[in-house]
Amino acid sequence: MASVLPSSLSFSSPSSFTSTASDHFRFGYPATQFGTVGKSRRVRFAVSARASSFVFRNLDADDFRHPLDKQNTLILRAIPGLNEVGKVLLGSVTEQVMLLENIGTSLLVSENQLSDLHKLMVEAADILNIDAPDLYVRQSPVPNAYTLAVSGKKPFVVIHTSLVELLTREELQAVLAHELGHLKCNHGVWLTFANILTLGAYTIPGLGGMIAQSLEEQLFRWLRAAELTCDRAALLVAQDPKVVVSVLMKLAGGCPSMADQLNVDAFLEQARAYDKASSSPVGWYIRNAQTRQLSHPLPVLRAREIDEWSRSQEYGNLLKRATRIAAGSKILTTPGR
Repeated sequence: MASVLPSSLSFSSPSSFTSTASDHFRFGYPATQFGTVGKSRRVRFAVSARASSFVFRNLDADDFRHPLDKQNTLILRAIPGLNEVGKVLLGSVTEQVMLLENIGTSLLVSENQLSDLHKLMVEAADILNIDAPDLYVRQSPVPNAYTLAVSGKKPFVVIHTSLVELLTREELQAVLAHELGHLKCNHGVWLTFANILTLGAYTIPGLGGMIAQSLEEQLFRWLRAAELTCDRAALLVAQDPKVVVSVLMKLAGGCPSMADQLNVDAFLEQARAYDKASSSPVGWYIRNAQTRQLSHPLPVLRAREIDEWSRSQEYGNLLKRATRIAAGSKILTTPGR
């Protein structure tokens, strides 16, 4: 997201199948490089069970889907033959390449492997009323998380070691919930189809490039809207807007050594200042030029959106419908009943 055109969206060759299919799911920034974490840095992570939380037993994706997500999804579905062409382009060989590439270079999380992370995923999935996908940890200095949904296969989430180092327990679970939001809303297959479709269009002589460019603009609009929906999923699990905003703040400019100096309220004030600066005609034009080719909204815009939704009647009504449970216990009470 740091560049106008993320490198993962260049669609330059078939060798980029994996990165283009998975990187669109990222919670943070474009993964422009991969490598190992420095030897002096050690990943440390501890889980402390939350006292209680709300669980959404009958949660439907449309209960928290962002209006822009609904609008752009309808537009995307209206494109003739998009789904059919995507299925053709996303053949079994491509699926296998993406699957093996992602799981062959990562560590599978389970009850017996990084069990604390496993508990966070299971708890988040339970809150959102969705089956927990597989979770992998991948060595990388780029803070990132993404989801891959391949038809006929169990979906999985990948998080980078540097993201584990950067975030607190609550923040990391919010990221996992964001990725679960993509699965809850069936974004996964659409995103994979979209990437492969655009790549395939670029390989068609003549009008192929024009078709791909047109699709990219529409897909970017949809992708940005889908991210706003998944930030809401993160809030439904974190149940504290400052946790979600803190993740966005750290992805914008945080690092482990400065974590204790970061201020969520100051970041929200920065978001309001951005809104004010971009409210003029010139500011509006610059803002659109700045974001039109990004796969994710700007962090300040995402922070403002989730802060406003946390104070909305829509979010309050969802909490009233939810069931409060205590950690490690059975259902206790149902608010509003």
